This record gives sequence, C-alpha cells and structure tokens, in this order.
Amino acid sequence: MATHSTLASSPMASFGKANIPSSYSRLIGRELELQVRDLSGLLRFTDLSVEQFMQEDTLLTAQQQIQILQNGLQLSHCEYFGLRIGRRLTPLTHGAMGFLANSSANLLMALKAFQTFLPTRMSFVGLELKSDAEWVECFIRFDVELSPAIHCALSETIAVIFMECAAFIIGRPLTEVSIHFTHPKPKYSEIYSQFLSGFYTFSAPELMIRVPMGVCQIPNASANYENYMLAMRQCESILTQLNLQLESQSQRITYQIQKMMLSHPLGELNEEDAAAILFVSKRTLARLLEKEGSSYKQIRDKILSQQASGYLRNSDLSVDAIAFLLNYYDSANFRRAFKRWFKMTPSQYREQVKDGF
Repeated sequence: MATHSTLASSPMASFGKANIPSSYSRLIGRELELQVRDLSGLLRFTDLSVEQFMQEDTLLTAQQQIQILQNGLQLSHCEYFGLRIGRRLTPLTHGAMGFLANSSANLLMALKAFQTFLPTRMSFVGLELKSDAEWVECFIRFDVELSPAIHCALSETIAVIFMECAAFIIGRPLTEVSIHFTHPKPKYSEIYSQFLSGFYTFSAPELMIRVPMGVCQIPNASANYENYMLAMRQCESILTQLNLQLESQSQRITYQIQKMMLSHPLGELNEEDAAAILFVSKRTLARLLEKEGSSYKQIRDKILSQQASGYLRNSDLSVDAIAFLLNYYDSANFRRAFKRWFKMTPSQYREQVKDGF
C-alpha cells in the first residue's frame, strides 16, 4: 500500500517575515563573480543595503529572496543560471538541515528530513513525499506566485540540489531517477546532462522527482547516528522557534486583509488582488486564512455589513445610495446580501433602529 507524507511548508516568509538565510543569495553573488561595489544591482528593489546583505545573520523575506534571484537572472545573461546556482548549493550550505541529511541512514531518511525541516531554510517551498514498495515520489510546490522564468530557475536549482544530495548519500550519480519539470522544454535542454543524471521530462502537471525505493534504501556510508541526532535537535529547536513566532502572530493575515480592504474603495479589492499584494497565490491565501478560522468572503462580508449598518443607522441615505457606496452596482444584490447578514431587509433594519431596538 502506498504511503503519503503531508506537505511540509510554512506561510511565515510569505508575508514579509524575514527568515530565509541570506547565505543563499550571497552564493548567487559569488556565482556572478560580483564585487562588493557591484552588489547594489543584485539587491535592486529589495530595500536591503549592501552592509545588511553582507552580514551573516541577515534574514530575507520570500519577496526579497525571489527578487534577488530575478536580479541574478538578469545580471547573468545565462539561460541556465538556475542549474548553475543548484551546483553551488551543496548539502552543507543548508545548515543543520543539510547536516541532518548527510548524516541520515539512507536517502529516504534524508528526504524525510528535508520534508520536515524545509520551512527552517526556504519557507515558501514545500515538499510532499508519496511512496509504495517500488517508488518514492517527491512533489515540490511553491507557496508564492512566481513568474515562468523564476519558476523554471527554481525548479532547476532544486533538481540539482536533490541530485547532489542523493549522489553524496548513495555514493554515486543517481541515474535511475526521473525528474518531471512543469516548464516547457528549454532550448538549452542539452545542457541538462552536465548537471543532472537520469531522465527528465517537461510540461508535466507538477514538479516531481521519482526515485526507485531500492535506491532510497541504499545505506549511507557517511551515516553517523550521533551527528544525526545532534542535527535533529538543532533542526527541531529552529522549527519550534519559527512556529512560536507564527503563533504569536495569530490572526495576522486576517488583520492584513482587513487593513487592505479598508484602505481600498469598499468592495473593490478582490481575492486575487489581495493575494498578489501579499505575494502569494489565491490558494495559499485561502489556506492561511483557514488556519486563522476565517476566509476572504467572511472578512469582506463583516466589513461590508458593518459599513452598511453604519450608514443605515447614522445617515438618511437611500438604500440605493448605500449600495452604490459599497460598490454594489445592482442594489438588488446589496439587498440580498444584507438580508443574508442580518436576516432582514435594509428598510426593516432602519425601522428597527428608529424604534430603538
């Protein structure tokens, strides 16, 4: 029977929370052979100073990380820059998570480590594992909206990281793997063989890497139980700290949506626009709001109902005028919405207010 491991992802970096190590981006600068005086081009549109960027303890938001990758692609003038960056990101560049993977008993254990602790390093990327007696399938998903060029580059980077990690653990290139990219076959596809072994396809429905179970269970010659447990404790501590930060920001996304709605003409801001402002997909926004016990429609209805009741209580505006102010171009739709909110019509509500109820 197939087993299914849930997606390991985190919304923390998606909303301006800085928790992505800047070391990844400094490696982009090294790959570009930039000098300190040239780093401003790499940091364009990030609001980061060169001094901040050069500090080891500086953390980036998802938006800053993606912007730096975008800038790097433009500065490189290299179509396969994502593959080159992947080659730079050896397991040791992933901190305690990389140390944990290297110390794992086999590739399957390493993949489970990446699945669990990926939020501690790259919080807008999620990994889901599905397995049966013959295969392990690794689904990689991004929790933010990405341009096709960035999606392609990140997919290539992740594929190379996977292959480098697997080669270290099994002691040889992983030729039995198949990698399924969602982007169309690029014109530089012949370059892939210099970075990736195995087979790869393009225009797949999901970004997925498929590995034989037998390969995943090959013992790691470098496995070390003591190092594994030490790295595990470090990763668990980091993840706990991040989760505590997230808990302390309870209702944070709901509050941001409320602020957004109130800063736009009432009823004008749609869910797609709100998600874009927060640099996430509509689906991710819905999931995050659900975690806070809310939804976009509930927040919108609450604000519109409050505004509508306020106009009815405190003004002599007609129902049609109030509907127009709330961006209901058809007052009949406003009346139906109002009855859903208050179990009565706007006119009945106004009469009750006048009667002192």
